[in-house]
Amino acid sequence: MATAASAAAPKGAVRTTLWILLIVYIFNFIDRQIVNILAEPIARDLDLSDTQIGLMTGLAFALFYTVLGLPIASYSDRPGTHRPRLIAIALTTWSAMTALCGLASNFVQLLLARIGVGVGEAGCTPPAHSLISDMVPPEKRSSALAFYALGIPVGTLLGMMIGGFLADWVGWRRAFLVVGLPGVAMALVVVLFLKEPRRAAGFASASATTTPQSSMLAAMGSVLKSQAFVLLLAAGSAAAFLSYGKTTWTTIFFQRTHGMTPGEVGLWFGIVNGAAGIAGTVLGGWLADRYGATNRRHVLTAPAIGMAVAVPIALLAYQMSDWRAALALLFLPTLLNSLYYGPTYSAAQGLVTLRQRAIAAATLLFFQNLIGLGLGPLFFGMLSDLLEPSYGGDSVRYVLYGAAFLGLVPAFFFWRCSLRLNEELDRQM
Repeated sequence: MATAASAAAPKGAVRTTLWILLIVYIFNFIDRQIVNILAEPIARDLDLSDTQIGLMTGLAFALFYTVLGLPIASYSDRPGTHRPRLIAIALTTWSAMTALCGLASNFVQLLLARIGVGVGEAGCTPPAHSLISDMVPPEKRSSALAFYALGIPVGTLLGMMIGGFLADWVGWRRAFLVVGLPGVAMALVVVLFLKEPRRAAGFASASATTTPQSSMLAAMGSVLKSQAFVLLLAAGSAAAFLSYGKTTWTTIFFQRTHGMTPGEVGLWFGIVNGAAGIAGTVLGGWLADRYGATNRRHVLTAPAIGMAVAVPIALLAYQMSDWRAALALLFLPTLLNSLYYGPTYSAAQGLVTLRQRAIAAATLLFFQNLIGLGLGPLFFGMLSDLLEPSYGGDSVRYVLYGAAFLGLVPAFFFWRCSLRLNEELDRQM
């Protein structure tokens, strides 16, 4: 049924959908990640501790983002839901709340604005993944989802570069206003040009034979019965915990330890992190489609090996006394740690039925963002405060040592999940 529905989508419509969704996801990550490069000037201006920085950059956003993502995904899976309009409403909401961050005069106001950003962004990825999976055949799905996932490194790169430049030039408050408002205009593009494939006759006939829509809890329960999906949750959550935590505190590390300005970090770390993330995301999707076609367990082989190999290189990078050497060494582990996105979400979409695709994506996002985005920056910030009496401004370096070593955890879970893929994917064929 899924293949029939996918075949009904013309190639031109698929390309248009993928490009529009990519641009939306770039806006998503610009608005989500710009706070990382602005964290140090915000902390100085509002007199924040490292724990408060972690709360502002992580948990305040992630808690509402994850909790609201599940009911939004359940609503998105309903046959009558117009997913492009849902994405447009979400884009308008998070863009407006990003702009409001620049008007905050204290920590509580900034926290509330960040919560608003999380509320808006909850309505983006679950319907986007559902749209892509409906329009792209299974054998090309890893590459298509990896293409959408390019929004992560590209958005992070632009958020760092634009945010760092604006922080040095006009201050952190105006930086939020400049990056937030264009998203409102982009929402109009989504409404005008992004089509709902459920309205197509071919898709309607293919989906009409599927089972009735389940409740949100019933759908989640069904998804979590898969042992492979549970292992995928563990792997993806651990990877996100380290990724979000390291991104936030590496930007601060270069400012505190190497004495760089936000603009300098945004430019140089943004280029390295963004280029490596783009290369890793594209390569991960290609490797999954290429070798997964021969043996489906190899969909997750590259993420497992890549995260293990990245550990010693990252440890060496954080030891460097010269920021140029540190940045150069960080390129490879960042690339290797970016291999997992397309394979992870492609495997998740293959482990569930047609009517559970958005809820599967939202379940993954729930755990990845609550554990990863919510707790990663916060945990590392609390740890930095604990280490500060002993190590002073170098406490962040020691936090990053631990984060690099923990890369072995997601590597283990990706390997364990790969051993079950052939058996469990066969059940959905």
